[in-house]
Amino acid sequence: MNRKDIIARHRRFALEVVGLCDSLPRGRSYDVFARQVIRSASSVGANYRAAGRAKSTADFINKLKIVEEESDESAYWLDLIGELKNVNKEQSKKLMREAEELLAMTVAAIRTAKSNIKH
Repeated sequence: MNRKDIIARHRRFALEVVGLCDSLPRGRSYDVFARQVIRSASSVGANYRAAGRAKSTADFINKLKIVEEESDESAYWLDLIGELKNVNKEQSKKLMREAEELLAMTVAAIRTAKSNIKH
């Protein structure tokens, strides 16, 4: 998967999270969870793009670590949302799996970048 494909995947993920959140019932808990997951899911792609403009390998790794944190946080919020009543559980589980896949891809990229420093 090339950089352009990964950027598109992050974008799709953020937009699908917004779609899920737009379908949630109105209420204090739903609204708080929706804001949190939209923030973290959209941050995944934004920070990945920023990593592409890193000034050094160390800067690249640091920016990818933010992507790692935001992917993990998105999975957390999606897991909680999936446990709420009146939620499309299928969609929330699908998005949680996607967050976990994005997390795994990011961790692999960090490992690769770190191993390239040593060579």
